[in-house]
Amino acid sequence: MKRLLSLALLGLLAACTTPQAIDQTAAPVEVGIIAINDFHGALEPPKASVGAPDGKGGTVAVPAGGAAWLASAVDSLKAEHPNNVVVAAGDLTSASQLASSLHLDEPAVGVMNRIGLEFNAVGNHEFDRGWNELQRLQDGGCEKYTRLQPCQLEQFKGAGYRYLAASTYKPDGSTLFPATGMKTFGSGASKVTIGFIGLSLREVPTLVAPEQIRGLIFGDEAEAINREVPRLKAAGADAIVVLIHQGGKTTGESDPNGCEGLNGGILPILARIDPRVDVVVSGHTHWAYVCNYGEIDPSRPILLTSANVYGKAVTDITLTIDPASHRVLAKKAHNVIVQSQAYSSGRGAVANTALYPAFRPRADVSAYVARYVEDAQAQVSRPVGRLSGPASKAANEGMTGGSLGNLIADAQLAASREAGAQIAFTNPFGIRAPIDPGAGGEVTFGQIYAVQPFNNTLVTMTLTGSQVRDAIEDGLSRAKVQQVLAPSANVHFTYDLGRPAGERLRTLTIGGKPFDLQADYRVTVNNFLAEGGDGFVTFTSGRDVRKGMVDTDAFQQWIGAVPVRQVPQEQRAIERRN
Repeated sequence: MKRLLSLALLGLLAACTTPQAIDQTAAPVEVGIIAINDFHGALEPPKASVGAPDGKGGTVAVPAGGAAWLASAVDSLKAEHPNNVVVAAGDLTSASQLASSLHLDEPAVGVMNRIGLEFNAVGNHEFDRGWNELQRLQDGGCEKYTRLQPCQLEQFKGAGYRYLAASTYKPDGSTLFPATGMKTFGSGASKVTIGFIGLSLREVPTLVAPEQIRGLIFGDEAEAINREVPRLKAAGADAIVVLIHQGGKTTGESDPNGCEGLNGGILPILARIDPRVDVVVSGHTHWAYVCNYGEIDPSRPILLTSANVYGKAVTDITLTIDPASHRVLAKKAHNVIVQSQAYSSGRGAVANTALYPAFRPRADVSAYVARYVEDAQAQVSRPVGRLSGPASKAANEGMTGGSLGNLIADAQLAASREAGAQIAFTNPFGIRAPIDPGAGGEVTFGQIYAVQPFNNTLVTMTLTGSQVRDAIEDGLSRAKVQQVLAPSANVHFTYDLGRPAGERLRTLTIGGKPFDLQADYRVTVNNFLAEGGDGFVTFTSGRDVRKGMVDTDAFQQWIGAVPVRQVPQEQRAIERRN
């Protein structure tokens, strides 16, 4: 009898231990991470392209973007990855197309809900309307925090995804939004969990009007990441993915999957983060790249990605995870171009190409977008005047204003003459789109709004000639990418970026004569600059400050004041090296 009991007991123990044996031999699990960044409310195809290899050593322009096409691209990747999660690295809203912006980007949030976004790092532009309004985008509701009316077409239910903000703190030290999120795939022996850390870039206070982020503290990105990694690991994360609204650029513009010459603000962060981070999904620079950071620092074999801008691309990331050892065995990524519809503009036609897959617009997203586009159409299509030709920023990474910067500065000076303005400046980084006039040079309000989508107001102040010089130096002396203020027609200056910071402005004239450094001048800028935005701190010292009209109103008045407004092509800010 004892022998029979012992055998029975052994059988029972064997039965109990069989699942454990299976657990130890569970197969690796693949998870697809589908990533986007910098959507900027691009509900409709933005009439923009992605440069990509043509297979013959050259480049082909691929027309790309648009919410309905993006939805189809995401769906196609979900079909390839039964285990999937959709994530974003910020700036999904603001600096948006007019149809989205006029509705406070509620439709941009609605699009993200429909494509199944789950986590988004808060970008700098998401703070443009203030953090209370950003909180409304998360939670829903119709409380009014801006001059525009919420819930114009429907009750706004809020984002179905979670904003993450690991390095953005309220006065009590808590984060504005959760620092992290987790998602688990499978069960039992095959269960794997991915932890996500989301955060803004530390420079948000230099990129957003101070009144919109008052009371918030933007901390060090690497410190926030390193604080959260062990917490996620302790909570059971097998892999760590960082979503960060900071990025870089490469020297190869024609390969969305290249990494040649990687540079930019993301690099100092990567150099300091916990090597247990597996993937960093980045944004902010509007660039596309896929990089193995381990080739730069072998101790940190991090996969770094970015997916362009306006939904023109989506990153397909695959992680192979061993559920037994709780580690990532392999990781890979590539950017999928969201080829949409061919288009024509003042710069020529861009046709579809068979070299890259073309996506069909997803019907439900198309119908949803159409409602908002139709509601905004009366304003979008309203003519405001005529231009003599196209107007755009310079091609040098947008650091100078080009003909469009000249045009805007002249408009702002004209609109603030009653406040005594003698000079006007605009910041090239705030110019968000070129103007390609239609037939006969016609320009619409929609085009004007695309150029300046922030609803900034003009501010006229008194500065000394010395302060005007210092304000220009603020842009020339930036530690990272310089920004050359675009001046009104009566101001010209030369500069030399090879000189030491603070000494780069060589000459400065008004009306052909040198500025009197001791005299007072009335200067107009937008309120973003007046509050020290983009690092132009000198403007915060202005005296006798008067607020004026909204910048888009000033711009359309200037264009419409004459039958055809000539686009000023002269160079008013010229780089001259010794």
